[in-house]
Amino acid sequence: MKHAFLTTAAAALMAIGSYASAADLKMSHVRPQDATIDMELRAFSAALSEATDGSVNVKLFPASALGDYTTVQERISVGAIDMATQPAAAAADRRMQISSFPYLAGNWAQARAVYGPGGVVRDTMAGLYAEQDITMLAAYPVYFGGIALNVENANPASVESNGIKVRVPGIKSFQLTGEALGYIPAPIPFSEAFTAVQTGVVDGVIGSGAEGYYASFRDVTKTYIPANTHFEVWYMIISNESLAGLSDEDQAALKEQAAAFEATRWEVAEADQGKNEQRLVDDLGATVAELSDDDLAAMAAKVRADVWPAVLEDVGADWGQAILDKVAAAGN
Repeated sequence: MKHAFLTTAAAALMAIGSYASAADLKMSHVRPQDATIDMELRAFSAALSEATDGSVNVKLFPASALGDYTTVQERISVGAIDMATQPAAAAADRRMQISSFPYLAGNWAQARAVYGPGGVVRDTMAGLYAEQDITMLAAYPVYFGGIALNVENANPASVESNGIKVRVPGIKSFQLTGEALGYIPAPIPFSEAFTAVQTGVVDGVIGSGAEGYYASFRDVTKTYIPANTHFEVWYMIISNESLAGLSDEDQAALKEQAAAFEATRWEVAEADQGKNEQRLVDDLGATVAELSDDDLAAMAAKVRADVWPAVLEDVGADWGQAILDKVAAAGN
């Protein structure tokens, strides 16, 4: 009888130990449930669970349910949140503005060379995250940015002052880009941006792209200008503390699945951008401005001349210029 009791107790302890070894990781992201990133992260989570025989499970928290992306990055840094897939928070380190540097890439091939595996910006961002006790697992290309307006712009290709006031993120590069393109920038938190457009405090938004505007500003977007203002890339990041809590095998599986997640995204991102621009037309009746290559080149030239020097000073001129030189050497 005593032997049977000990056997049962041992089995219970083994079960508890097996349960305790399973890792349930909280993952934040900025889009609503069922948005593209949400569905892709669900697929990633399922693949990771399968690859680890259920020992690593990722629970998603869409729509910034754990806090805005700046707060989430800070909490990941101290191990209070496990993971996120989101924009880099320049508030934590101004040098992270290099990720959203305006008109750094002109097309998708250039973007992949700069932000994809082995790209100079990608490697730079991994280093900056590491300084915050965060490991970058993957880059997630989203789109080239544009301008969403709740009013018409009679001359969308012009870089002359147009009197249109737009919400921009509280990041210097976006504020200066808005000015360079002729708009009146107003730094407003993302959580207040929709109401600001809806109530006429501002006439539109700079800082996102067609997918973002469709997801978060669909009821206040009448005009979309695909100005390629910046290349939007998010990063899948994990707290070093959370990563260290996984076995070597589970860490390897996590990194492998993150790489597969990124590779898949690079294959579909460009087509997704086109689909989302068309959704603005088909679903919302919005007008998408037609910009020629010459129009885009003129916008890029204006921003590079007016904005780059100021942003370089903000991130550190020598540090930033060295990265721009590497981008240029890579053929951009």
